[in-house]
Amino acid sequence: MGELEKNRSKKKYEEYAYVLDYLPYGRADDRRPIYQRKPIVQAVGEEFFTLLELTPKRNVNLSPHERVYIGKGERAKIDHVERRISYEELTSVAKSELPAVIEKIVEENEKKFVDFFNNAQPISTRLHQLKLIPGIGSKTMWNILEEREKKPFEDFKDLAERGKLHEPKKAVVSRIISELKGEDKYRLFTRPPTPEPSERQYQKKPAKGISG
Repeated sequence: MGELEKNRSKKKYEEYAYVLDYLPYGRADDRRPIYQRKPIVQAVGEEFFTLLELTPKRNVNLSPHERVYIGKGERAKIDHVERRISYEELTSVAKSELPAVIEKIVEENEKKFVDFFNNAQPISTRLHQLKLIPGIGSKTMWNILEEREKKPFEDFKDLAERGKLHEPKKAVVSRIISELKGEDKYRLFTRPPTPEPSERQYQKKPAKGISG
């Protein structure tokens, strides 16, 4: 297990999320009268890229790309985490904002993702974690493995130059989006939309965060 996966497994809850779409009158397919609807926020978690539906507090304004606290402490703008959602449940606006938001998260946590390349391990005798990253074939994989033995990669630029991986940041973003769409059974950076049974107790409780 790579260092990134170890760090992710130690932390159970999302602490922060980025707003993808704010629906002040709820979902468009909600047939109830407007006065009965409640506002909804669609967001993506900062740590596990969990897709979430949040309920905001009264009289707050939220914008796409805004970072909001959703952890166990006092929240300024979010009342509670409603539930996890799948990629298919995202609005068209949320889907369009997702790539830019994920890229922002990856940029601001560059070392964590570079460490993945420094610590990635074989999944089986035939498949290595590195080969799950778009643009990495056998030749590039072996080059990365050889170069990291000489010296761990320091940043994406170093990874591109010594590892010979073209635009590593975009490759990571592409992989994350692919996982969120459910296009691959292996998950390197994300968690599935449905929580484990033991995690369900934390949903819809104002004082609790969402399980990663």
